[in-house]
Formats: sequence, C-alpha cells, structure tokens
Amino acid sequence: MECPHFGSCGSCSLFARRYPAQLAEKTARLSALLAPFYSGAITPFPSPTANYRARAEYKIYHDETGAHYAMRHLDKKRFVTLQRCPMVLKPIEARMWPLLEEVNSDETLSSRLFGVEFLSATTGETLITMLYHRPLDERWQRRADTLAEKLDAQIIGRSRKQKVVLEKEYVTEKLLIGQREWIYRHYEQSFTQPNPFVNRAMIGWAAKAAERFGRGDFCELYAGSGNFTLPLSPLFDKVIATEISKRSIQAAHENLLQNGVGNVTFVRMSSEEFTQALEGRRAFRRLAGVDLRSYDLQTVLVDPPRAGLDEDTRRLISRFETVIYISCNPETLARDLEELNQTHVVADAALFDQFAYTPHMEAGVVLVKKEG
Repeated sequence: MECPHFGSCGSCSLFARRYPAQLAEKTARLSALLAPFYSGAITPFPSPTANYRARAEYKIYHDETGAHYAMRHLDKKRFVTLQRCPMVLKPIEARMWPLLEEVNSDETLSSRLFGVEFLSATTGETLITMLYHRPLDERWQRRADTLAEKLDAQIIGRSRKQKVVLEKEYVTEKLLIGQREWIYRHYEQSFTQPNPFVNRAMIGWAAKAAERFGRGDFCELYAGSGNFTLPLSPLFDKVIATEISKRSIQAAHENLLQNGVGNVTFVRMSSEEFTQALEGRRAFRRLAGVDLRSYDLQTVLVDPPRAGLDEDTRRLISRFETVIYISCNPETLARDLEELNQTHVVADAALFDQFAYTPHMEAGVVLVKKEG
C-alpha cells in the first residue's frame, strides 16, 4: 500500500517493511505464543494490501482553509490531516472526499462537525455517520438528504442525545463461503468484522474445522449478529448461540430470516449467564421455551473480546468435545490455553491478518478433547 502518511499517521504503525515481511513476522510471533501448546504449522490468511477496511472513524479538524479529516499522529501527541487513506474499502474512498467538498461548501453541514464514521460492505453499500456538537434541525436534515442522494449513501446525524436516521441504519454485506452466499445486515455503531476479505477466510476456516472435528449439536458464545453462526449452521442439526448486545441480537434474527436458516436459536445472554444456565445454577426468563436438555452440545465456538475468557466460561467449554477459539488477542488466548490444555489438545491453528500494517493479530485454534 502506498500512502503519503506512512510514518506520521498512527493508524498504520508498521510501514517500514513490505507487507509479506510483516505477515511472516506476525506468524512467527503467534507461533512463539502457541509453542507450549502446539508444534504444528500455523496457516496465515493475509489481507489485501489496500482497500481492506470496512469501518473507518475520522476526527474533523477545522482551520482557516476549511474542514479536514484527521487521525492521531504516531507520537500520540498531535493529529495528522489526511490527503489520502488507501486502507479503506473503495466504496468509502470514493465517497469520503466528495463528502468533504460538500461539507466545506455548506455551513449547515460543516458547523460544529467534529467527526465522521464510515461503514461499508463489499456490495458497495455505504453508511456515513456525521457527529456534531450542536442540535440537528430540519435545515440540516434537508441538506443531509441532498448529500445522501449525491453520494448514493445512507446518512445518520448524531449529536448529544439526538440521532437522525434519514433512511436506514445498516448496510447489507454478502459473503461467499464455500458454495453459498450469506447475507448480513451490519448496523451502525454495532460490532462487525473490520476486514471483509479476511473475515470470509476466517469463517471458511472455522467451517472446515467444524466439518472436520465437530460433533453433536453446536453452541456459540459471543455470537454477534451471526457472523460464524449462520455459515456453520448447516453442519449441525441444532444450534444455540448467545450474545449480550440487543442490537446484535436484533440483527442476528433478521439475518436468520434473510438466509432462511431454521435450526438456530439466538439468546440474549452473556457467556457467564449461559454457563450458569447450562449448569442449572440459575433460571432465566430469556430461556423460556428453550429446552437446553434437548441439545447434545459437543462443539462450541467462542470469539471473546480482547480480555479473553472468564474463569467460568473456560470451565464450561472444557467440557465440550471440540472447541473452536477465535481470538482478537493472542496473549489472552495463550493464557486461556494454559487451562484448556489440561483437557484438550490443539489440533490446528491459523493467523488472520484483519489489521494489515499494524502489530495487531487475530488467531484461531481448534481444540479436541483428550482421550480418557
């Protein structure tokens, strides 16, 4: 990726070495972290080297020449105003500069604007959230309606205790996994995977792992809006998936309908609460009508936050025959494997480079229960 801001913009802190060397270095780092538990090869899944980010957030910096996109400097003490940002998906790149031109030519759009967030999909659909330090009135909405038409984008305005949705607040993503295309609604300010190309590879890897090692019925914790749940569901008779976010659960149910999936039950629960329910320590109204005893749960997928798994969840998944662990923080993955290694062996491992040109790594491991 050629970018004029390498060496100053804090978004891409790895810029001095070419991408293949960066990927090799990350693979070696992950291999060292997993060495106490796994001696096999780690499969790296690379990112495209440009136009790979489906989400982007920019500060808006105002000076005498107008409004500018800005990112935190590498020194974390100042900001860099941008002339280009080649890491974002092409639908974002095609709209972000015309948007800035419109903002700079219209006082209603530019006044007290302090940030812009983009969410896009490989389908080309793009949602733009404009953040303000002032109330948004009908005049702003008229200008924003015209802007949305010019940019062929969805626009949302936000200010303190105010949210203005002009048409809809999501984009539709379509991912080909194996031989089937899966449809997802990605909502504004909800968690979505940032790199759709690596995400597609990650889902495909998890599906192959489930097909090869999976047994019984399938359980997923931290399911989000069904990113993994839907493509893995045809491999099992019954699926139960948990997620704590109300918006993600809403999107998950909509995604079930869009994809015609009928064997998945989504439940709004934390992993800790689901552990308590499975162990019979607590009853939940949110599980009314769900007979957990009817599930032969032997395969589980977890995709926890950076903090990794809590003690109760580690104890719970140690009972499953097969564990597919997707991690956005290999350090906490290695910590969790110290305990899980007592009951399971690591049968496969992969590196998913969702954040090219940064030190950040995502990893996946498959754990299979030890015999006896």
